[in-house]
Amino acid sequence: MQLIYFCLIILLINSPLRVAIAETKAFQDTLQNGDPGPVMIAIRPGHFPMGDNFKVGKSYEQPVHIVHINYAFAISKFPVSFEEYDKFSQATNTKQADQYKWPRTNHPVFNVNQADAKRYARWLSEQTNQHYRLPSEAEWEYAARAGSLTQYPWGNEIGLNNAHCAGCGNASKKNQTASIGRYPANAWGIHGMIGNIWEMTADCWNYDYNNAPSDGSAWRSGDCMRLVLRGGSWGDVPSDLRSSARLRSYAKARTVNIGFRLVRENSLE
Repeated sequence: MQLIYFCLIILLINSPLRVAIAETKAFQDTLQNGDPGPVMIAIRPGHFPMGDNFKVGKSYEQPVHIVHINYAFAISKFPVSFEEYDKFSQATNTKQADQYKWPRTNHPVFNVNQADAKRYARWLSEQTNQHYRLPSEAEWEYAARAGSLTQYPWGNEIGLNNAHCAGCGNASKKNQTASIGRYPANAWGIHGMIGNIWEMTADCWNYDYNNAPSDGSAWRSGDCMRLVLRGGSWGDVPSDLRSSARLRSYAKARTVNIGFRLVRENSLE
């Protein structure tokens, strides 16, 4: 069984997942007032082994299973920033997210919950006449891995100055968020999926991947009072930043270490 699984991983290295690396493209939709929307990265279809290939993480990162994403989509190049979220707040006359005592300019928004993120996505959809939403957990991992099968998108060690977390290197000393785009992008040109801020997904929490969707869709059953978070944050240790690492949080929670990015459907720009 282990030999079969190893052979499958080798085959996946030369799969459409890898082909997409050189084909990703950035674009922006336009808001009704003429301002540009968030920078999006077009992602091509592919398949990948979802979960902890190395069996070094939690039991809820198992079992590893193959996910087939047979559709194109786009994902935010950066996590949603305070500036982007403020445009929504001002346009809809809703309360701005509180940056605590930390920098606001060019930093990822936090102190927002799942309902806030969904409202922002609906507003952006109305502004652009496109369909924006939270990513599924599978879409998130597919985009974060960017063709990699290692523990992190860049390799099996956290290294220095690859991400923002507790223990991520000399450039990550402050106990607060880092500016957006401060650290290198992954192979598909996406920034900040590892570290800095936990990112919400559309999935309900489940304690393992048994019976999980294999088509890239969000898991809509389980503990739907809680949602799945991905990516790790400024206050987490490197093991929490692995591409397969996951965490649960109450969907209504607003904290200083949870933010989000969005997916746009039908996106092969």
